Amino acid sequence: MKYKAVIFDWDGTLMDSVAKIVESMQTSAKHFGLPVPNYNEAKNVIGISLLPALKKLFSIDDPKEANKLMVTYKEHFKNHSQISSPMFEGALEMLEELKSRGHILAVATGKARQGLENNLLHSHTGHLFTTSRTADDANSKPSPDMLEQILTELNLQANEVVMVGDTTYDMEMAESIGVDRIAVSFGVHESETLMRYNPIAVIDSLDELTEIV
Repeated sequence: MKYKAVIFDWDGTLMDSVAKIVESMQTSAKHFGLPVPNYNEAKNVIGISLLPALKKLFSIDDPKEANKLMVTYKEHFKNHSQISSPMFEGALEMLEELKSRGHILAVATGKARQGLENNLLHSHTGHLFTTSRTADDANSKPSPDMLEQILTELNLQANEVVMVGDTTYDMEMAESIGVDRIAVSFGVHESETLMRYNPIAVIDSLDELTEIV
C-alpha cells in the first residue's frame, strides 16, 4: 500500500455540485442587486471556504455585507435550488474499494460542517470516512491547516497520505507541506492549470484512483 490515507476534496471531486453552487451564487447576487458573475467567474472561487469565496467574487470588504450574502446563498442552496448534485459516477464504488483495502479515508473541504454532514448522510458515504475538516474547523484553502490537522489526528506523516482534488487550492494546500497530489480533470479547474502543481497524476474518472493509490 503506497499511501495509508487518501484525503478527498468534496465539491467537484466526489460530488457533481459545481452547477448548483454557481447558480446559488448568481441568485444571491440578483437578490442583493449585485453584478451577476458569469459561470466561469463563479466557478473559479469554488474550493475556498464560502465567506472568503464570496468576498473575492464580489469584491466585498464589509464583513456584515458578506455575511448577509452568505446567509442568502445557504438558504437558496439548501431550500430553493432546483439543480441536483449527485455523486460522480463510480465515486461510491471507488471509496468502498479503497476502504476494503485498508486505506484510511478523509475529507478536506471548503464546505461548512453542516453541509458536509448532510451530503455524507444523503450519499450514504459517512461510514467510509474516518475524519474530516471543513470551513468551520480550519483556515480556508490553500492554507495547509486542514491537512495538518488531519495528519495530526491520524498520527501520519506527509509522505503517508495523498490529496485528491479538482482545484488549484487543493493542489497548493498539499504541495505546501509535501503531500502528494492527484488532480481530477472533471471539476472546477482545467487540467493544464492543475499540472502547475506537479500532481502525481491527473485522472479523468474516479475509478482510476484504485490503480494509483
